[in-house]
Amino acid sequence: MEDILISRVYGAKPAKGPVFLVDGMWPRGIRKEDLKLDGWVSDIAPSPDLRLWFGHIPERFEEFRTRYRQELDRRPDAVRPLLEAARQGPITLLYAAKDTEHNNAVVLRDYLRDHLAKTA
Repeated sequence: MEDILISRVYGAKPAKGPVFLVDGMWPRGIRKEDLKLDGWVSDIAPSPDLRLWFGHIPERFEEFRTRYRQELDRRPDAVRPLLEAARQGPITLLYAAKDTEHNNAVVLRDYLRDHLAKTA
């Protein structure tokens, strides 16, 4: 399924459709003018408390997934623009984390896909 792509901001793969940065903080070492974005949706990122608790420790990822999805459920206004964009075609979510399997963009992609499937 290539409807919602995720890519690390450092050395990002070619994007499909609109490109959104989904981290709460701007990625280190990246100048704003060098990153071609359709939006920076910082309000969709995990809360600071959740991000600090997770600390990118893979053993905490499943609990992080559960807690982050609960946060997303409480922020429909933050989720809505990404869902609307994804309904129009492919989108790309950019993130800065080093771990490509255990990060907020992975959870967000799956969350968006689940919501799109429910409304299809």
